[in-house]
Amino acid sequence: MGNTEMENQEIQDKQLGEAPADGPEEKPAKVRKAYFKLFGRSYNIAETKVGIAFFLPALILGSLFVIAPMVISLGYAFTDANLLKLNNVHFVGFKQFELLFKDRVVWTAFGNSLEFVVKVVPLQLCASLGLALILNTKIRGNTFFRWAFFVPVMLSLAVTSFLWMNLLNEHDGLINTILEAIGIGRQKFLKDPHQALDVIVFISAWQGAGYQMLIFLSALKNIPGDIYEAATLDGANKVQTFWYITLPSIKETFSFVLVTMLIGAFRLITQPMIMTKGGPINSTMTMSYYIYKQGLEYRDVGFSSAIAFFYTIVMATVALTIRKLLGTDNTK
Repeated sequence: MGNTEMENQEIQDKQLGEAPADGPEEKPAKVRKAYFKLFGRSYNIAETKVGIAFFLPALILGSLFVIAPMVISLGYAFTDANLLKLNNVHFVGFKQFELLFKDRVVWTAFGNSLEFVVKVVPLQLCASLGLALILNTKIRGNTFFRWAFFVPVMLSLAVTSFLWMNLLNEHDGLINTILEAIGIGRQKFLKDPHQALDVIVFISAWQGAGYQMLIFLSALKNIPGDIYEAATLDGANKVQTFWYITLPSIKETFSFVLVTMLIGAFRLITQPMIMTKGGPINSTMTMSYYIYKQGLEYRDVGFSSAIAFFYTIVMATVALTIRKLLGTDNTK
């Protein structure tokens, strides 16, 4: 009788889809995803393939047009390579670097580049941040002014250079005409070795401030308004609010803008090339322009590569130092 009851119970359990009471429930085996280990860490193979597919085009283009030219240029820096005889190149060791340190024009160009950086970066930084602060408030015509300040950025440096050359013309330029009308007298501007670089500083800051303005403006928009309201209730004035709330809140953006602005200033070439040809008396000769002249005009690829290598180290050192001082370098 007992056996018959047990058989009936098993039949009922099967009909109800339940597991027998005297045995554990069987679970389907989990399919383990394929992984591989690299440097002690596990990576999903399928996800890695997708990542490589997205990264590979950028890697190929970067290798062809950035990394490979840099490596080739570094190799040429230790040779006597000339554009007219690239099939007859000889290794000369550090000779090009010895010539670099003896070349007076190199140091004149280096001094001009540093002077340009020291003058244009604070001017452009203050102008862009100031414009962003103004446009971050509710003023009439906000959209129009935002567009107007950004218009110079949309113009190419070549167009901007020719435009200002006409405005600053010594004989019939609009600016000299205005100066003469108000009794100041005509100025030589780009033909004066004491004025030419300062003119290029002003033009560069005017042309580029609109771009950094938009970056700062987007950062300012992300600052919660509650923080400003709390500061106002605590009695903070506008200067204190800017110094203790606004600046710390946009620290990362400020660092990014400053470093990119520094690199761009160190690479100045278009304005001197078009407006002054590096003159008068090399007063606007910059390192980038001198590298160009040595490599393409004088065909001395070896010497220009040595200058480029030296100048790249200087720019990288300055950029990394600035990031360290601002405390935004996350490298360990």
